[in-house]
Amino acid sequence: MRRPQSFLAPCSALLLTALWGGLPIAMTRADTTQDGAPRADGRFVNAAGPRPEPGAGTMLSFLMRKAWTALSERPGAAPRVAFDRAAMAHNPSITWIGHATFLVRMDGVTFLTDPMFADRASPVGFAGPSRLVPPGVPIEALPALDFVVISHDHYDHLDLDAVAALGRRGVPIFVPLGMGELVEGAGAQAIELDWWQHRDAGRVRIHCVPAQHFSGRTLTDGDTRLWAGWVIEGPTRRFLHAGDTGYFDGFARVAARLGPIDLAALPIGAYHPDSIMRYVHMNPEEAVQAAVDLKATTAVGMHYGTFDLTDEPLDEPPRRFQAEASRRALDGVAAWTMQIGETRRW
Repeated sequence: MRRPQSFLAPCSALLLTALWGGLPIAMTRADTTQDGAPRADGRFVNAAGPRPEPGAGTMLSFLMRKAWTALSERPGAAPRVAFDRAAMAHNPSITWIGHATFLVRMDGVTFLTDPMFADRASPVGFAGPSRLVPPGVPIEALPALDFVVISHDHYDHLDLDAVAALGRRGVPIFVPLGMGELVEGAGAQAIELDWWQHRDAGRVRIHCVPAQHFSGRTLTDGDTRLWAGWVIEGPTRRFLHAGDTGYFDGFARVAARLGPIDLAALPIGAYHPDSIMRYVHMNPEEAVQAAVDLKATTAVGMHYGTFDLTDEPLDEPPRRFQAEASRRALDGVAAWTMQIGETRRW
């Protein structure tokens, strides 16, 4: 019999998730040489087991602080520049649209990650964290897309209005298990994958890989949909989008299984208070270690500076990320912190 949800579970579902929060697709046989995501009592669980949960007082104090910051605006939002269409057309290239949303070109395909264009990371339009910086590229200005990958169902990663707009353009959307109904309900084609499964799209292979996080958009649907990262593997490049994740041994397993990563998009923000966030979000130093584990040539920081989600200063994650990468220069990972709207070649 499944134990009742703790104090953290309903709070995270209702508040944390609310506040945070083409080419033909070849439906080839999925890779089943590894087990998929573990489950317990009909819910998905992390490979490391249940996440530690803080006491009710710690959680309530945090939620009260975030309710206040949702009504105010702290300094330190990520800088923004005008997007450059010519630069965006280069292949390979990456453009930061904000938060965990990137436009990526590589090996002849163009795709989008975790499309979030809404003004608030919330189920309602009048509450929850408001966007501090407009999207670096408006959704209507995006080039033709071959596909989209979405890591999980939290409001700061799954914007159903954006999904609907992409669906009207006929763009297929790759999601972890259980998310297909949400995406298809918004009018888009969903392709569900379990951890370690893959599908081919044009010249690239799309791998669903493990992450350490949780899911839920309401009080009752916690962990009923899977969370994941994505590796896009092409003839000349490998790109990883880690989604939302704590630090865990999965990064080393991805490197062992899929080879060194050329460019890894890694979350570096939303880590304080540590007692609540550590299991499900990396801090900047852990993100650098994740890049080392991945044998990444370059790591680009994300998941900071767009929404005010947690307690750390908004401009602290990129400073700590760069400082740790410099300290560990002998590990050979280049660390990028981009401006929203900026495009870089890789």
